[in-house]
Amino acid sequence: MTPSFDAQSVMADVSAVWAADIVPTMHDYIAIPALSPAFDAEWAANGHMGRAVDLVADWCRSRPIRGLTVEVAEIPGRTPLVVMEIPASGSGSNDDPVLLYGHLDKQPEMVGWRDGLGPWTPVLDGERLYGRGGADDGYAAFASLTAIEAVQRAGGSHARCVVLVEASEESGSPDLPAHLAALADRVGTPSLVLCLDSGCADYNRLWATTSLRGLAGGTLVVEILEEGAHSGAASGVVPSTFRIARQLVERVEDGTTGEIRLAELHTDVPDDRRRQVEETAATTAPYASGFRFVPGANPTTDDPVEQILNHTWRPALSTIGADGLPPTTRAGNVLRPRTALQLSFRLPPTCDSDAALAAVQAALTADPPYGARVTFSGRESGQGWNAPPFAPWLDTALEQASQLAWGAPYRAFGEGGTIPFMGMLGRQFPDAQFLITGVLGPESNAHGPNEFLHLPTGERVTAALAVVLDHHATRG
Repeated sequence: MTPSFDAQSVMADVSAVWAADIVPTMHDYIAIPALSPAFDAEWAANGHMGRAVDLVADWCRSRPIRGLTVEVAEIPGRTPLVVMEIPASGSGSNDDPVLLYGHLDKQPEMVGWRDGLGPWTPVLDGERLYGRGGADDGYAAFASLTAIEAVQRAGGSHARCVVLVEASEESGSPDLPAHLAALADRVGTPSLVLCLDSGCADYNRLWATTSLRGLAGGTLVVEILEEGAHSGAASGVVPSTFRIARQLVERVEDGTTGEIRLAELHTDVPDDRRRQVEETAATTAPYASGFRFVPGANPTTDDPVEQILNHTWRPALSTIGADGLPPTTRAGNVLRPRTALQLSFRLPPTCDSDAALAAVQAALTADPPYGARVTFSGRESGQGWNAPPFAPWLDTALEQASQLAWGAPYRAFGEGGTIPFMGMLGRQFPDAQFLITGVLGPESNAHGPNEFLHLPTGERVTAALAVVLDHHATRG
């Protein structure tokens, strides 16, 4: 099976749209501080999310795609959702829909941006477009429509397409289920789901994500005094809340190795996923090489296979925030009454996230040292995802797409992040095929400082999407 269109013309068409239309619009999008609701409780009043939604919707409405409809779905108290529908073209079917997904909300600023860069300052430096949200995941709406447009322009085929661009993904997609319920009849039962919110192990080929980790977390709060006390008077008599917090965290994580102690957070690695890990390790640079370690620092392990397993199929804890500690420049000699730590656990793809969260809470709050007041609040969990096997037609499409756009065979790998929508869809559409891919490669640093979108990869992923859409429509 080969594409029903001239593949080289599609590559040229996609590149032209990226250069003339997508990149300038991405500059405008990056400049909007459209923080996800978890980071901007007043998002509706502040208006940034609305500006981002309008920018994306207006750009999409301007595209010359036959039958395209664009609307902004609104539910009171929820973030908006950009909904696009495109009827089938060529030999595609309206009764065999494809669901394409992206999001436009963003993570907060983060510190550490290099001189001349900033979260809301778009900077084009060679092949990299710097700024928050460009690669995660602002480009997705533009790439999805450009792929559909390229298929039509080249005389290819695609099934009916439904494109959803949400605005709460970085908060765990709390608003998406309500929108999906309202749109159930329009979405139908997709046989293919395409998501551009993932990454790539390198920029040399198409990478298909076969698993995503789950998530569990909350805020551990330890209180010992009703008010702070002079450290000279209280230390040695009143236990430190920070030390108590360390003891509690040690119950769930080995402080020396980082290994998670709770059995509920572990699962077995499937044999096929372990083989993919070994293939990826043999094909690419060690995963840890994509991070900027300070001089003399090392990763948790030098074994490339173990690095990938730790990144994809093993639980890990990150302490992502703290309260109760003053800045070092304002720290007096006070034994503080309270310490709060925001704990974030990444879970193996097949781990039961609710059971994992319950186990964490029980371990942290049982029998607190010194009778301290200990709570674990703001709890959240999100299920991971393990992809169904690729159908033969999709395997062929991925290989041809990667050869067309990169001149190299595609590879599959697991990703360490969480996309809550994929878990939802996996349960809702168990017979669908899934292609999860993206542009987040080495050093692209989503959620952190100096995030960038690698523009050639954005173009190639868009062209690959066109090939997959055509193969889906003509698979017979």
